[in-house]
Order: sequence, then C-alpha cells, then structure tokens
Amino acid sequence: MSIRAVVWDVDDTLFDYTTADREGMRAHLIAEGLLAGYGTAEEALVRWREITDQQWARFSAGEVDFVTQRRDRTRVFLGRPELTDAEADDWFQRYVTHYEAAWSLFPDVLPVLDALAGTHRHAVLSNSSLTVQDRKLRVLGVHDRFEAILCAAELGISKPEPGAFLAACDALGLAPHEAAYVGDHPEIDGRGAADAGLLSVWIDRGGAYATLDPPVGPRRIASLSELPAILGADTRFGAPSTFR
Repeated sequence: MSIRAVVWDVDDTLFDYTTADREGMRAHLIAEGLLAGYGTAEEALVRWREITDQQWARFSAGEVDFVTQRRDRTRVFLGRPELTDAEADDWFQRYVTHYEAAWSLFPDVLPVLDALAGTHRHAVLSNSSLTVQDRKLRVLGVHDRFEAILCAAELGISKPEPGAFLAACDALGLAPHEAAYVGDHPEIDGRGAADAGLLSVWIDRGGAYATLDPPVGPRRIASLSELPAILGADTRFGAPSTFR
C-alpha cells in the first residue's frame, strides 16, 4: 500500500484549540464581568463545550444551519434565549477576539509538514466551516501547505460519516487506500477514517480522549514526529512510537 497524501483535521491536531479556547474564554469572561457566575474559567469552559457539542449535534443532524448553531451556543451559555441574532453575533465576536489572540500551532506541526513536503500531498477535512478554518490556517501561516480545504458546513456532511472522508479523497483525485487521515478524536476521526478505507492515524496528545480505549482501526501516536515512519516516508525525521 502506497500512501500518497495526508488529510488533516485542524483543531487539536494542527492547531492548539484546547489552549486557545481556555485562555480565550477566561479573558472573555473577565472582560464581560461574567467569571464570578461560573466559579472558575475551567468550569465555564466545560459548560461551553457541553453546549457546543449539543448544538453541533443539531447542525450535524440538519436541524439548524452553521450560523444558527453558533448563535444558539451563545444564548444557551448565557441563559438568555431572548437575545437577537445581532446581539448573539456581537457577543460571540467579542469572544472570538480573545480566542484568536491565543492561537498557535503545536510545536510538532511545522517539522512534520516540512519533512513530508517532498513526498506527500496534503489536504484538510474539518467539522467546521470554510470561513472559520480558511482564515485560521492563513493566520497560522500554513494555508498554502494544503491543496484542498474541506469543511462540514459546506460539504453538508460531517465526520465520522464515510462521505466526508471520501469527499476529501475525491478532491485529491485519490482512492481512499492512497490517503491517510490524521485527527485527534479516536471515534470521529480515528474510527471514521478507518471505516471509510483511509489509513487512519489518531494523534493522542494526552487530552480529553487519552483515557479512552483506542477503537479498532486507527494507529495511535503521541507526536506527529511518529507519522513519517507510519507513512513509510523517505525522510530522516521521526521518532519511535510510545504506544505499543
């Protein structure tokens, strides 16, 4: 089997979403005078993520569009269902300002992209919107590394559905067995990509999913430095896996 391309998840795979979300929410709650109502920024963030997952499930099921789920995240989080669309948008945009100030790539990202630049093609498949991820990748300075950037909001289908992964392969003109998918979620990314026929690689950075038993299908790595060896890339970059 020859892997010709790598398709990447973005948040918590390339981009340190967890840190940016935590620091951005902390700064936002302080600026809005809301931190005392949640006890700690960590408690507020847990609630924010619960609501995000709930609203994303509605979007994935086709019940609401992308912008509506984002507005409803704000309304539910604040406990203010009466907020107008404009008020919800304004509150969310103020949060985004703090969130973006904390954006950064993981330190293993640029080295692995450099190492694989001459051997593999690259694309992105994200459960977000193109507007969000296109700008994020530009700000982080890696947009030009990817031939295609596909997102659920525009595709009309989300990971872990096989069609999302197959759309990424189609964009590259490759069969599923010619592509690898790298993502941080063991089920949505790991099992989803494996079920679609891609070489699936789960990057386990010791976050929220580290205590889960790995699903059948994906290879599990602790650093992107391990990826070239899995791909069989002809580079001197790489490290032995910490998972056996």
